[in-house]
Amino acid sequence: MGSARVGWHPLRALAEVRGLLFPWVPVFLACGVALWFALPEEPGAAVYASLALGVLLAAALRVWGPELAHPVVIAVACVAVGGLAAGLRAQGMAAPVLEFRYYGAVQGRVIGIDRSQNDAPRLTLDQVVLSRLAPDRTPHRVRVSLQGGAEAAFFPGQVVILTAHLAAPQAAAEPGGFDFRRMAFFDGLGAVGYTRTPVLLWEDADPATQWINRLRAAMGAGMRAAMPSQAGAFAAGAMTGDRSGITRDTVQALRDSNLSHLLAISGMNLAFLIGFTFGLIRYGVALVPPLALRLDSRKAAAVISLGVAGFYLALSGANVATERAFLMVAVMLGAILLDRRALTLRSVAISAILILVWQPESLAEPGFQMSFAATVALIWGFSALDGAVLRERLPRWIILNRAGFAGGSNF
Repeated sequence: MGSARVGWHPLRALAEVRGLLFPWVPVFLACGVALWFALPEEPGAAVYASLALGVLLAAALRVWGPELAHPVVIAVACVAVGGLAAGLRAQGMAAPVLEFRYYGAVQGRVIGIDRSQNDAPRLTLDQVVLSRLAPDRTPHRVRVSLQGGAEAAFFPGQVVILTAHLAAPQAAAEPGGFDFRRMAFFDGLGAVGYTRTPVLLWEDADPATQWINRLRAAMGAGMRAAMPSQAGAFAAGAMTGDRSGITRDTVQALRDSNLSHLLAISGMNLAFLIGFTFGLIRYGVALVPPLALRLDSRKAAAVISLGVAGFYLALSGANVATERAFLMVAVMLGAILLDRRALTLRSVAISAILILVWQPESLAEPGFQMSFAATVALIWGFSALDGAVLRERLPRWIILNRAGFAGGSNF
């Protein structure tokens, strides 16, 4: 008889597909983050020390341990890193929270303008001063709804004074429900409330501070002035992230028509912007023969497009979906600079890893879940379509032309 058939072994099977396991790294990171948030209370220093020691031991096993165990060791290390990242983030975001119901004078600098669920204008303030409250007990940020019926005629960077009712953010109303207190903690909000009295301008904006927020507000105001009613408000929200002019009726209409996702600045917005910028720079260079002969137009376009993407990330407010799209664009443009391909699940995995390590709390947000789920589905679906249709059923000349285009462009 011939040699005995080698039995199936899970570690050996993992070793055979090691080159395809990288997209699982953010999955195990997310498991560590989820386990941390599932704990009934924040763990102590001993738990964090144990997690750190576990990461060090995993790194040692990765270097000196058996090769077959490497995938399992890395998975365990990722879970530990996810827990550590969540704990460090929570410690870094710790700030005073209002301990009682407050009514009195409030002074603060405007850093955000939007609308509440009941369609009232809302101001987010930092550099907060509350009367009769010590600075070390004063929240770093508060959010106040303007219930008087007037619009918020202010710009980011201005210092305002008002009389407001404030209280600590409320916890979930039922087990498993939306936990506003947790979201407010990671947003740095130590108190929320409302005012029914006029808001007064105390000090104008310092030109050296809050310039990106002031630019966003100015662009939004310009769009609303050029396009009256809700058309301008929608354009400002979709282009700059300034949703302060969008009314509750408009939001509900967008939800009813399944179009509310258009207000989320993410892949579509960046794809249009970066695609236009990349094409403009690349083919603009090609129109100048002396420059085209001495400069790699693809790499020049990639560098400029990366700068434009970074600026738009800051302008839009940098929510999770925008960060995901920016990181994927950065990976793709970096691949162009390094003459590599980037339209794979690895780009999604890299963006998920960076966001989970930097902002672990985003795992519990719908923006993170829906954005990454949709992106993974699109990439996986088009990869399956590419393998099952383009390489088997279409004429050979189409496949060859497509391969030549992809090899010469990378975009």
